[in-house]
Amino acid sequence: MFSRSGAVPGVRHAPAVPAVVGLLATGLLSGLLAACSIAAAVPGTTTAAATADARPSAARAPSSPARPSGPSSSSAPLATAVLAGLAVKGRAPMTGYRRALFGADWADEDHDGCSTREEILQRDLTGTTRRASGRCAVVVTGTLADPYSGRRIAFQRGESTSSLVQIDHVVAVGDAWQKGAQQLTPARRLAFYNDPLNLLAVEGHLNQSKGDGDAATWLPPSTAYRCSYVARQVAVKARYGLWVTTAEKAAIGRILATCPDRRVPTG
Repeated sequence: MFSRSGAVPGVRHAPAVPAVVGLLATGLLSGLLAACSIAAAVPGTTTAAATADARPSAARAPSSPARPSGPSSSSAPLATAVLAGLAVKGRAPMTGYRRALFGADWADEDHDGCSTREEILQRDLTGTTRRASGRCAVVVTGTLADPYSGRRIAFQRGESTSSLVQIDHVVAVGDAWQKGAQQLTPARRLAFYNDPLNLLAVEGHLNQSKGDGDAATWLPPSTAYRCSYVARQVAVKARYGLWVTTAEKAAIGRILATCPDRRVPTG
C-alpha cells in the first residue's frame, strides 16, 4: 500500500538521496582527475601534439645541397711521388699537330654560358667589374696577381688591352702533343685544353715567351712560384697519361728537392 505522500510504508527514502548524490559527485571528480593524468602521461594527446607543432622541426626544413669537395691538399699525393710514376720517353715529332685538334675554341664545359677563358678570369682576377653577355657575366676590369712574375697587372677588356692578361696552359698544348696527347681521343684532348687544373691567368708576354716549353726549357721568372708550377705540371701529366723527357724529369726533380713536402694540386 502507498501512502498519500507516495512513500512506501516502512522504507526511509528521503535520507538516502543526499548520500547517492555525494557518491556520484565523488566518482565524477575521480574520473576527471584520472583522465587528466592519462592525457599528461601518454604522448600523442592533444596537449602534447599542440606543443610539438609549436616547435620548429629541423626535419621539415629544406636541406641545402651538399657541396662537391675534392681531396684536400693534405690528402693529395706528394709531387715527388707522382713524378716518379710518370713514364720517361723521348719527345715525339710535331707531325700532324694542329691546335684545332684540341677543340676549335674555348669550350663551355659546364654549359653555364661562360667559356673556360671567362671562368679562369673570374677565378684568378680580383676586384672585378662585370657586364652581362648572354648568360655570362664577363669580366670587364680587374687585377691579376701574376704568379709567373709576382707583379700586379691591371686588366681591362678591349681589343688592344685584353692580351695583357692571357690564359696559359701550364702543360703547353704543343708539349702535350709530343708527349702522349696524339694518342688521346678528341674528347680527352678537349678536356685537357679546358681543364682548370692546367690553366692560369698570367702576364701575356710571359705566356708568349714560354711557347711550348717544358720545365727543362722554361720556368717562371718568379723563383717563389716554381715549386707550385712544376707540381701543377706533374699533376696534369699524370691526369692525362702524358710522359716526361729525361731532361724534363731532372729539372722538375731539382725544383721539388727544394720543397719535398709539396703536394700536387687537385683543381
